[in-house]
Amino acid sequence: MQLILISGLSGSGKSVALKALEDAGYASVDNLPATLLSKLIALYREQGHKRVAISVDTRGGPTLAALPGAMKELSDEGVDVRLLYFEAKPDTLVKRFSETRRRHPLSGPGLTVEECIRQEQEMLAEVKALGYPIDTSELSANRLRTWIKALVGAEAGRLTVVFESFGFKHGVPLDADLVFDARCLPNPFYDPRLRPLTGLDQAIVDFFLQESSVAEMIHDIRRFLDKWLPAYRQENRSYLTVAVGCTGGQHRSVFVIEALARAFAGEQVLIRHRELPETR
Repeated sequence: MQLILISGLSGSGKSVALKALEDAGYASVDNLPATLLSKLIALYREQGHKRVAISVDTRGGPTLAALPGAMKELSDEGVDVRLLYFEAKPDTLVKRFSETRRRHPLSGPGLTVEECIRQEQEMLAEVKALGYPIDTSELSANRLRTWIKALVGAEAGRLTVVFESFGFKHGVPLDADLVFDARCLPNPFYDPRLRPLTGLDQAIVDFFLQESSVAEMIHDIRRFLDKWLPAYRQENRSYLTVAVGCTGGQHRSVFVIEALARAFAGEQVLIRHRELPETR
């Protein structure tokens, strides 16, 4: 059985993710007290379910403390347990609550939304350490659905290396494990003919292939990963996110990420380009 647990901050996209998994054929349950997790999975196994998605978060109150033990128990029983932790920047969450006019689950007399967010972050600190963080600050609902399906489709038991490009002017991804800065590389943005293109276009590829500094940076990052990937595997991690940023996330970071993904084609690899249009 594959069990996807969804947790994280209110307003970060957990409902979108759970619905995406439900549409993909997962039996889904929202807001389950962690103390009931083992009993529910036993029931689902009796019914023959192979894929289950369950949301467990601060709405469960004190029962959240039982989650680590329940996850270990199920893993020992042979269940492929993965936890996806959703988060976003505080200002993004505040804006979402304001736009939807929804009440924060922790709201009470005298508490602002910002205070509720900080309180929730503290309550979920241990849960976050158990799973793979996903920063939805710059993601549309459609792109989040695509990322979720790619993550859960990865083969269990292998380290999945997520290569992600981004633009520093939009902020560093909260879910990045390793961050490399490509802003020192030559920038095709200043060529009016190349500016509208992205690092996926052949003209941009040809531009970077002529720049020795670009090849040197890719070589250095590759050497670093070659050396340290075994150490991350020994931690029994399921995912490692390697993020490369440039100013706007359109040219340099995209090209470098594509080159790194090809270099590590023997690994289980996922590619993300955070700033590119979803049609790319």
